[in-house]
Amino acid sequence: MGLMDGKRGIIFGIANERSYAYFIAQSLRQHGAQSLFTYLPLGKMEMRVRKAVEGLGIENPWMMPCDANSDESLDAVFDKIKSDFGAIDYVVHSIAFANKDFLKLDTFHTTPRDVYLSAIDTSAYTLLAMAQRALPLMPASGGGGSIVCLSYYGGERVTPGYNVMGVAKAALEQTTRYLAYELGDKGRNVRVNCISAGPFKTLAGAGVGGMDDMIAHQERKSSLKRANTGEEVGDTAVYLLSNLSSGVTGETIHVECGFSIVGI
Repeated sequence: MGLMDGKRGIIFGIANERSYAYFIAQSLRQHGAQSLFTYLPLGKMEMRVRKAVEGLGIENPWMMPCDANSDESLDAVFDKIKSDFGAIDYVVHSIAFANKDFLKLDTFHTTPRDVYLSAIDTSAYTLLAMAQRALPLMPASGGGGSIVCLSYYGGERVTPGYNVMGVAKAALEQTTRYLAYELGDKGRNVRVNCISAGPFKTLAGAGVGGMDDMIAHQERKSSLKRANTGEEVGDTAVYLLSNLSSGVTGETIHVECGFSIVGI
């Protein structure tokens, strides 16, 4: 028996085998879940995502193109889910973007309005947009649903070079809390939580200036004196998406080996 047997949901954000979303998909599969996938309709992204998903042993995966900044694109994805399956149990939001030209030391004060708003839209508002569309597909009578998103400590404290992405992650974490409050009420029974994972060389993370230094700093400072693994983030997501966490909502769970508890 798996923790997620009989559960079905959608994962946004796999880019390759180094994505946190990839490790979440891996853990969900190990626990019996059926995951659906999207890919950014750009360049070779469909091929990359398909290769990663099929590498998990998922044959003929359910996949759709999705530009999360487009309401029409999100509508198409969730309409197709409703048509094909009727309902889902979970959503994983693991997408973020900011112009890498402003993810460098001493550039935050130069961030233009359009770069700032773009980071907020892609990295934070999209969680709200997905939750709006997922809610009707998560009937409370069927146990409700669970939504998980991915953040980083740079949304709580200044991480030099993380810059506008840190501002966007702060907005994401507060969006999580407001959604959790409203979606848990009036019989909706949908939980919303956030995983704050350590720095990781994902496709998006590689664009952050000083990423190697951030990882090395975590290894020196964290309680466990190491960096977290993708598998540890994946397993935490399974906990938050499964019935084991039925009383947990609106939380930001740190999966970074005790980095954030150390003051100096």
